[in-house]
Amino acid sequence: MFKKEELDKIEKQKVEWLNKNYSKAVKNFPERLSEFTTVSDLPINKIYTPDDIKDLDYQKDLGFPGEYPYTRGVQPTMYRGRLWTMRQFAGLGTAEDTNKRFKYLIEHGETGLSTAFDMPTLMGYDSDSPVSKGEVGKCGVAIDTLKDMEILFSGIDLSKVTTSMTINPPASILLAMYICVAEKNGVGLDQIGGTIQNDMFKEFIAQKTFMLPPEPSINLIVDTVEFCTKNVPKWNTISISGYHIREAGSTAVQELAFTLADGIGYVQACINRGMDIDEFAPRLSFFFNSHVDFFEEIAKYRAARRIWSKVMKERFKAKNPKSWMLRFHTQTAGCSLTAQQPYNNIIRTAFQGLSAVLGGTQSLHTNSLDEVLALPTEHSVTIALRTQQIIGEEIGVTNTIDPLAGSYFVEALTNKMEEEAMKYINKIDSLGGILKAIELGFPQQEIADAAYKYQQQIDNNEKIVVGVNKYRMEQEQPIETLKIDPAVEKKQLDRLKKVKQERDNSKVKDRLAELKGAAEKGQNLMPYIINSVREYATLQEICDTFRNVYGTYRDPAMF
Repeated sequence: MFKKEELDKIEKQKVEWLNKNYSKAVKNFPERLSEFTTVSDLPINKIYTPDDIKDLDYQKDLGFPGEYPYTRGVQPTMYRGRLWTMRQFAGLGTAEDTNKRFKYLIEHGETGLSTAFDMPTLMGYDSDSPVSKGEVGKCGVAIDTLKDMEILFSGIDLSKVTTSMTINPPASILLAMYICVAEKNGVGLDQIGGTIQNDMFKEFIAQKTFMLPPEPSINLIVDTVEFCTKNVPKWNTISISGYHIREAGSTAVQELAFTLADGIGYVQACINRGMDIDEFAPRLSFFFNSHVDFFEEIAKYRAARRIWSKVMKERFKAKNPKSWMLRFHTQTAGCSLTAQQPYNNIIRTAFQGLSAVLGGTQSLHTNSLDEVLALPTEHSVTIALRTQQIIGEEIGVTNTIDPLAGSYFVEALTNKMEEEAMKYINKIDSLGGILKAIELGFPQQEIADAAYKYQQQIDNNEKIVVGVNKYRMEQEQPIETLKIDPAVEKKQLDRLKKVKQERDNSKVKDRLAELKGAAEKGQNLMPYIINSVREYATLQEICDTFRNVYGTYRDPAMF
């Protein structure tokens, strides 16, 4: 992109500037830090010039939006055509409570639903299980049977909204329930759109909600991909999630590398099943964190698109351009929120949302100011949604496509993110792939080391968190938080008891027996799960069938 004589001239001028103007200024105004780095410790130069991107090939490394290698975005018009899908995570108490919150958010301009489930649901247990006591509806909505799902989406046209469900071990069951609700409301499977998270690699690496051993867990994911590829064409069958890897303490590079390595693992598993890559790959989606380092996050998203397009085209030989595209949802960093001075979280979230937009996200959730303390109130979730709307409608960053392209700093940082992430991906390949790497504890150890180092830096005031280790206040004004009524649990238990009494239990028993037989034979389980759900089999009854066939998984607890 640059002529050698021009680069030589600029480099000479840079040296002169450093020796004269810059050195003189530093004597009068010493630099604030001995070393400047990103929040993930990538070193930051004093200044960036064309020399830092002298090897950049515009056609090869950047191109145009909507074209390979998609560095500048996956859609030709990006936000000039339509804004990203605005989601707010919602899930609290009973299905009635969450249905009310869904409708509130839709009325206030939300364009996609995002569902949080309570801990028993996440782990595959019913509300009446002894292990669920005290946790029903506390951190999300409780879903035991199809009846709950029917209530959850009552009055909402599933042909006109997309729904994201943050669920992993029982993801196939929640998808089956959603399919049955759509059918009962006359909405065809070719009309419903949305995403199930359905990512078990990152569970074994970071979030640690698991049920089955790795191999059957991955097989169940491939079942959903195979079924939806044939029957639910608008559904994103997996959201390959770096978010929780980052929340566990990884660096930005680790989040990028391990997420894409997980994606490679899923693609290979589907190919091993005999699936055509160009049939299923266009419906894969990703989920990234947006942390506090503004430019590092933007560079991470741009590098992610470029790496993935190369992997799909060159490694897996995909031919459909849609298979090369990395489409992703972003959530602002929950781990960056502070209980101290919680109104500071509004500012953090605004900048994190802005970096996601400048990085080209397709969907965005902005955290509420009180989420570090409790589930968000309607007041705080409205502020979080308005944050997205202001970014999209007021401040002008959506008027042109990829506005930071060509920045010496951003392009250099994008290259650095790609280079460092590929080192990890190549290391994982050398270990035998992501599943083997997880069994060896490699990503887990890397994340643990990074988390420990970052906490040390905060404790030593090497990294500043406003209100925590700098600009503290002796007294802080308490804020109102949402409290879940203990009566929620009784209400949920009463409904579950009634469903069990009124359903045809002989049919439930037959459907579960058929599901068990299919699992033992290695068949695709989705049709059998849907049949069980239709008869109001409970979440745990289906999950217990899986546990009986495949066994359960216990974390090896590597330190």
